[in-house]
Amino acid sequence: MTDQPDMTSAAPDDRNDGPVSIEEYEALNAKLTEAETAASTARDGHLRALAELDNVRKRAEREIDSARKYGSERVLGDLLAISDSLELGLKASGAPEATVQSIREGMALTQKQLAMFFEKFGVVAVDPAGQVFDPTYHEAVSAIPSSDVAPNHVLSVMQKGYRLHERLLRPAMVIVAKAPPTS
Repeated sequence: MTDQPDMTSAAPDDRNDGPVSIEEYEALNAKLTEAETAASTARDGHLRALAELDNVRKRAEREIDSARKYGSERVLGDLLAISDSLELGLKASGAPEATVQSIREGMALTQKQLAMFFEKFGVVAVDPAGQVFDPTYHEAVSAIPSSDVAPNHVLSVMQKGYRLHERLLRPAMVIVAKAPPTS
């Protein structure tokens, strides 16, 4: 046996500390240049993706801000016609030739405009007269004994409620019937 290490068991990837040929050097240098180019390309792509992501975030923030500021523009534009009708009605009511009937007709037309406005934007009135009391949509102001209306039913509506599509905007304020006292 000799004191030299056994070279037969060395892995093929183990390096020999001996001199490298020019061909091996050029091949390694080409691989290094190729790897550096790939890394640079990947880094550039990553930086471009980050910049694009930042631009998308900023654009989304601007659009959200604009929607917050001007999202109600269409609704308010339609509401201006109703405001104009009210203003004209008030002016007309002060005229010497104004009659109760003409003022009433003007108010009815303005109310019709408002109802069309509500319908256009999905606002539905909650008018529960005679229905079973539902605390989801109704707010009981009081309970009154009644022999005409079944107990726990709406006896009268003090103020209509309103829904926007399926969401409650305001509950109807109601008086609920309760059983009359027994003698």
